[in-house]
Amino acid sequence: MYFKHKARRALRYCLKKGRLTLSKKLLGGFTLIELMVVIAILGTITGIAIPAYQSYIEKARIAKAIAEISTIQGEIAAYSTERQELPDTLGDIGRGNLLDPWDNKYQYLSFADITGKGKMRKDRFMVPLNTDYDLCSMGKDGKTKIPLTAKDSHDDVIRANDGRFIGLASEY
Repeated sequence: MYFKHKARRALRYCLKKGRLTLSKKLLGGFTLIELMVVIAILGTITGIAIPAYQSYIEKARIAKAIAEISTIQGEIAAYSTERQELPDTLGDIGRGNLLDPWDNKYQYLSFADITGKGKMRKDRFMVPLNTDYDLCSMGKDGKTKIPLTAKDSHDDVIRANDGRFIGLASEY
């Protein structure tokens, strides 16, 4: 309402003075330079904010995978205590369809029926990570290899030292 009143008054003034052109103050728009500066500032802020946000999302996914592996570890311990044996699959403890934060199934390998050390996850010295079972998430890339030194294993969330370490393979 206020703007409408002001515009009418300005139009009457212009008609009285014999000027029919509208002044820049009456139009009240932005110049092209002003708009370009605003867009540049918004682009800079976005360029800084998006990578930081993605970093926080990735840290949250890793924390969720660590928490889920810890929970699964507890459920395997309860199963083992009750039945005096490790489960053959995660399905035996009701976690067969559980997906990690990157929508991949958790990897579980019981050593009960394995002879040798071929399929066991190994550290940089090629020593098995665990003596009872391996449990891990394949991480962001959805790929994994047996030795932790392989590039595909660096982003895996692993259980090592028989459960005393749960975290990123690159930090082990």
